[in-house]
Amino acid sequence: MEVEILARIQFAFTIAFHYIYPPLSIGIGLLMVIFESLYVKTKNKEYHILAKFWTKIFALTFGIGVVTGIVMEFEFGTNWATYSRFVGDVFGSALAAEGLFAFALESGFLGVLLFGWNRVKPITHLIATIGVFLGSMFSAVWIVVANSWQQTPAGYHIVGEGMQARAEITDFWAMVFNPSSVDRVTHVWLGALLAGAFLVLSVHAYYIVRGRYVHISKKAFKIALVVATVFSLGQLATGHSSAEGVAVNQPAKLAALEGHFEANAPADMYLLGWVDKENQEVYGLKVPGGLSFLMHYDFTIPVTGLNAFPEEDRPSQVNAVFQFYHIMIVIGMALIGLTLFSCFLWWKGRLFKYKWLLWTFVFAALLPQIANQAGWFAAEMGRQPWVVYGLLRTSDAFSLAVTQNQLWFSLILFFLVYALLFVLFIYLLDRKIKAGPYDESEQEDRPNTKSMMETMINK
Repeated sequence: MEVEILARIQFAFTIAFHYIYPPLSIGIGLLMVIFESLYVKTKNKEYHILAKFWTKIFALTFGIGVVTGIVMEFEFGTNWATYSRFVGDVFGSALAAEGLFAFALESGFLGVLLFGWNRVKPITHLIATIGVFLGSMFSAVWIVVANSWQQTPAGYHIVGEGMQARAEITDFWAMVFNPSSVDRVTHVWLGALLAGAFLVLSVHAYYIVRGRYVHISKKAFKIALVVATVFSLGQLATGHSSAEGVAVNQPAKLAALEGHFEANAPADMYLLGWVDKENQEVYGLKVPGGLSFLMHYDFTIPVTGLNAFPEEDRPSQVNAVFQFYHIMIVIGMALIGLTLFSCFLWWKGRLFKYKWLLWTFVFAALLPQIANQAGWFAAEMGRQPWVVYGLLRTSDAFSLAVTQNQLWFSLILFFLVYALLFVLFIYLLDRKIKAGPYDESEQEDRPNTKSMMETMINK
């Protein structure tokens, strides 16, 4: 296998594994803020118990997220030296801003969040919780800004020539607000909030099905359902806005997302399909002219296709880009349908009457994670063959000094270590869920679950 492909696989593996955890931290962080705000306002101790319980799970996801993210910083320098030299000034500014605006905020309040429950006033602890949540949000901002600059470079000039060329920032705010950053930041935020909300829904649906902590779980489930419904609908809007930006700034990527080959013709929108690159055909369910309508609100307006670009300037893995993109879309629509249907049942007073629906939510926690991963893969593979769009090719960006054996060794080692971390994460998460939301000191405040179940069954 070529060194470049191995380097790409290694980085894709490490970033995909890392990206399991930060979205959970962001989403759980919002629910922690909501639970604790309700406690401060109502003095209802159940909200306090929920906030403490989900803080424990937040700490777990946050810790593993930090550990797994460090590796990527080293990969930039070891496997992608030319890339690091080219984007170093841009990434350096973004990562410095992350340290100032995100890590400082998170680390400043994290100790109070984790250890200040009985040491500071409730309002002080709530401020700390908000600070940690905002820090996680700001951290996502600067990482996505740096990545978005690779997609749509702005606010820079090139210094040097050939392999010594590098991008220098000429306008910091133009770099930050490059053409794709706002759409991509909001899309990533909402995806992260959905990941956390659906984990909360999953855990409390499991409790309700098993007849454990039913009263408190119903409250948590309803709050998380509102969050999931709002942000699943919001994700539809941000996704459409992001696609419109791709049409303007990266037309070859848009063509790959929908398998559109004709250089200048109306484009169909596929619900499901398979791309035959050799014959330039897509087989599947489609809406004729659907992509043209989404982009221009007219079914007949042409959309630039892959054949309008030289073969070396368009994504090579068109079917893979197509499949990842449509996985994200299908899951997004499924989440909208599931949450709206559940809200309808809530309105009718039948939200908790169907065990099959609760079991659906138990396993639905996987769906936002899959959609987040698929969306990133579609975005990054769709940018190919460029690592910085229009400026630096991926084939020119990796380190020539790195050998195939070194990459195989490090890839296998990373796989083993990350597999161990994942097993540890699942084990600890399972322990916390089995232990339940009530500490020993709070058992006397716990409602009688059995009598509540009997009441529910009798109703």
